[in-house]
Amino acid sequence: MTNSNAAHLGWKGLLPVEDTALAVTDTGGSGIPVVYLNGSYASQRHWRPVINALGPGWRHITYDERARGRSKKSADYSFEACVRDLDAVLKARRVERPLLVGWSYGALLGVHWAARHPGRVAGVVGVDGPFPSGWTDEAGHERIRRLFHKARWALPMARLIGNAARMSAAQHAEINIEAHILHAALEPVLDSLTVPVRYVVGSGEALGSRNDEQEQMRTTLNPVLARNPNLTISAKVTGNHGTIVRKDFRAIAEATRELAALTRESR
Repeated sequence: MTNSNAAHLGWKGLLPVEDTALAVTDTGGSGIPVVYLNGSYASQRHWRPVINALGPGWRHITYDERARGRSKKSADYSFEACVRDLDAVLKARRVERPLLVGWSYGALLGVHWAARHPGRVAGVVGVDGPFPSGWTDEAGHERIRRLFHKARWALPMARLIGNAARMSAAQHAEINIEAHILHAALEPVLDSLTVPVRYVVGSGEALGSRNDEQEQMRTTLNPVLARNPNLTISAKVTGNHGTIVRKDFRAIAEATRELAALTRESR
């Protein structure tokens, strides 16, 4: 079956992958497939406003990463495990050339996957990321570990609203540190992209950030935009890194429509 000539049946359930199982929701249908990639500790629920804004004419596929949302725990929470999870979801749901819509960590996953498989993806919407900037020094990493250690008592409550994983504070920190290292090495990946990428960029600072760190991080994208015409900022919005999906879902939906229009033109 292909996306263009066959209706796909909807499905919701647990997809076994390696030593875990991922909670997946696929609305089905013959519309353009959009696969939503969550923030580091987020869950499927965050995408509901975007899905509602786009409406039923699309095939919406969401899933929870390992130990997030309703997915099961694992022995491996690395970035490469997340890449394999995306591979598994696309294969299981028989998705061809999706639009990838990623927020934060999910946006990092989206551009890496697109760089590795340019012929298998129609485009990427990056929601406040990814930006080629990150902490690579031990002082920065230790700061991350301290932040999560201080917040360890709040993680079980944060899980109830989809803002934390079923992991220890140390595991939360290590995922964050790995993401910083990957972001710091991101420029060659962004330069290599041959598929269209539309950024929806947030404003201001979010929890755990200070001294305009996130605004400075966003400026690191400018040289890449100048070099690679496949990358464009679709919108600069008022929501910060933590609130952007909830507050600026209309801008995210519009960036997705922009990519879909490009996909139709290229056929």
